[in-house]
Amino acid sequence: MVDMTSFFDLSTPAKRFRFVAVLEAITWAILIVAMVIKRVFDNEDAIFVPGMAHGVVFVAFILVALLTAFALRWNAKVTLLALVSSIPPFGTIVFEWWAARNGHLAELSTEQSAAAPA
Repeated sequence: MVDMTSFFDLSTPAKRFRFVAVLEAITWAILIVAMVIKRVFDNEDAIFVPGMAHGVVFVAFILVALLTAFALRWNAKVTLLALVSSIPPFGTIVFEWWAARNGHLAELSTEQSAAAPA
């Protein structure tokens, strides 16, 4: 079982990155639902708040990704992958999983390795 309090622990760059990556994906999902509502019900206002929220979280993700890249000394390839992951829906989640499995997220990578069966 996952301890939800650890998800809200923002004490390290890797933990802040994970939090904002998940938040970015959540706002993507909400925006996609709002876009469907806009089209189905011809409601132009349906995307205003979700679009604004996603835009703010998108900018926060870019800033946190750059700060994390600097703090964890990511190379240019990993940094570019992190930034590009913010473009497709749910790409930040895929990048976060990949980065944790490949040792790019400091203590979160260690937790992933320790939790995996031998």
